[in-house]
Amino acid sequence: MDKIYFTPAEAGEPAEFYVLDQAVLRGETYILVTDSEEGDGEALILKDTAQPDAEDSVYEIVEDEVELKAVAELFRDALEDMGISLE
Repeated sequence: MDKIYFTPAEAGEPAEFYVLDQAVLRGETYILVTDSEEGDGEALILKDTAQPDAEDSVYEIVEDEVELKAVAELFRDALEDMGISLE
């Protein structure tokens, strides 16, 4: 499982997450991450909001309920294969 580090826009300590899956919906890239490599952990769906020509990705937590439901469906099959359920 790939590990990535996020540096908050505001001052703060970088956070590390493990990438479970990546998907594209309507030209937008999303990643599903968790804070735990094994066992129960919190999962987040993040959207890449960087400009197309940007050198680095900029991820934001998906908070819009409609968008979140649509993207979660893209990840559902892959998660079931890994034995992970979305709640």
